[in-house]
Amino acid sequence: MSLKARAFVALQYVLPLHGLSALMHKIARLESTLVAQTLIRGFMRLYGVTLSEAVRETPQQYRCFNDFFTRALKPDARPIAAHPQALVSPCDGRISQIGQLELDQLLQATLKAKRHTYGLAALMASETRAVPFIGGSFACLYLAPHDYHRVHMPLAGQLRSAQHVPGSLFSVNEATARYVPGLFARNERIVMTFETDLGPMALIMVGALNVGSMNLAWHGDVKASAGRLSVPQSLPVPTTRFRAGDEIGRFNLGSTVIVLLPPHTWTWDSSLGCGSPVRMGQALGHQSLRAQGLSS
Repeated sequence: MSLKARAFVALQYVLPLHGLSALMHKIARLESTLVAQTLIRGFMRLYGVTLSEAVRETPQQYRCFNDFFTRALKPDARPIAAHPQALVSPCDGRISQIGQLELDQLLQATLKAKRHTYGLAALMASETRAVPFIGGSFACLYLAPHDYHRVHMPLAGQLRSAQHVPGSLFSVNEATARYVPGLFARNERIVMTFETDLGPMALIMVGALNVGSMNLAWHGDVKASAGRLSVPQSLPVPTTRFRAGDEIGRFNLGSTVIVLLPPHTWTWDSSLGCGSPVRMGQALGHQSLRAQGLSS
């Protein structure tokens, strides 16, 4: 671990992460033309962002930085994999980890010969909701600052539960994932469970440093809470059935999405592994032959 990375991780234990994120939340929503355009143009230069895929193609069309950051894409920019038994990526980004759970443990990172894991029940803040996914499949997808930051449905399905789980706001980049134990089960998150035609599915949106809030399409912003005694809170559940590719939420600055699936039901695409770039709508895997036989 480099000195720079070590210092970055150590600072996160002492800095007021919620306060910094709340400040960023306010700055990103300032509608001053000078502030907004300075932030947007500086960000585009720093990360090489272009607006050719966006519905609004010029910086001047965005009223504030957050408006730009959570920009919508043109309808044909992210085609959804057409296979009826495909599970598609819910977001742009890259794969942090992908594979099978070891009973109730998800792999967070590998450091030399040591594997860092975290518990399924802790991640979902519920032993009951975790049960269907023990021994199942998971994919952890990291969204870098330059990525498209809306989150979409991996499968068609009905939302059964949505819960806001308070927590810390550590960065979720590679260095922090390797050195902060139980990172994704410590950070603030929204845990959603769905019933699909191909079985249960869970999708977790994990907050991070400078992610002043997360947003659900049917509810609006779900803001970070600085209260240490805050407890998980249930969120509204719409009656609408979502299609694969439908937008369900968005992040304000970079973060992580985790998809959970039951055991013996899904096979990940063999070409995908840690570090693989993905785009929303591309197939990540397909229903396994065993599951197809059971459902036929």
